[in-house]
Amino acid sequence: MATETQALSPEPGVARRPADGPPAGSPPMRVHVPSRSLRSELRAIRVVWRRELIRFSRDRLRILTSLVQPFLFLFVLGTGLSSLASAGTHGVNFKTFIYPGVLCMAVMFTAMFSAASIVWDREFGFLREMMVAPVRRSSIVLGKCLGGATVAAFQGLIVIAIAPVVDIPYRLGLMLELFALALLLAFAITAFGVMFAARINQMQSFMALMQMVIMPMFFISGALFSVASLPPWLGVLNRLDPLTYAVEPMRRAIFSHLTISAAARRALDPGVTWWGWHVPTLLEAAVIAALGLAMLSIAIWEFSRAE
Repeated sequence: MATETQALSPEPGVARRPADGPPAGSPPMRVHVPSRSLRSELRAIRVVWRRELIRFSRDRLRILTSLVQPFLFLFVLGTGLSSLASAGTHGVNFKTFIYPGVLCMAVMFTAMFSAASIVWDREFGFLREMMVAPVRRSSIVLGKCLGGATVAAFQGLIVIAIAPVVDIPYRLGLMLELFALALLLAFAITAFGVMFAARINQMQSFMALMQMVIMPMFFISGALFSVASLPPWLGVLNRLDPLTYAVEPMRRAIFSHLTISAAARRALDPGVTWWGWHVPTLLEAAVIAALGLAMLSIAIWEFSRAE
């Protein structure tokens, strides 16, 4: 026993020091925290944005499954209901009519799933590591929203690429307008999801809440039916639905490049009216942008209060 004790004890004249620490008597280690600057905030936004893209690109199953539902609505439901709806479409292909709504649905679901990753990050502790970084939390939220919007817009771009299959002409101006509206919607929906994800701790609760909100928004927006002769109560809900201001300008843009009768245009694309005044396309896009910025501000405020 004495021999073992002597072997474990330090040699005479040598100071004892912890196994994993610095030598006794050495000055304490200094940790350098970089000061906040515009450059560091932009770098934080880029890092979070890039992380969303990397996560999406490595999840091929997610890319595939997120396209199944829009294709089912467009080709299965659209084809199945074409015979029933032909009397009311005035010769317009029913799949052409529901195409703007399907495009919005593809963007909306992908954007919401991107926002849901915040709940996963919170459950596994990665969100706390990001929030203690020496950057503003607003930069993290903004990077998250931009990343989700980019991913959702990419999914929308895939749906835009198949437009000629449903009798929509492939014209550059039309495609750019559809993509711009899809990108704007993607940002607004991602900010909407991040706003809710800031206070939800379980993925099951988040998905249940999103299903309760998204499906009514999709059906009330007029994605699958004309809003020309709605009952008064449904007409009010249609004008309060934010998704209406994305579906309607897309449909207007598509119909402006089609050769259809005036009766078909009045029946299928009556436009959004406020007390009898037709809302122009730019104002509809501004409504989506304003809602997105408002929800982004709320999300930043929620994250600033979170511990």
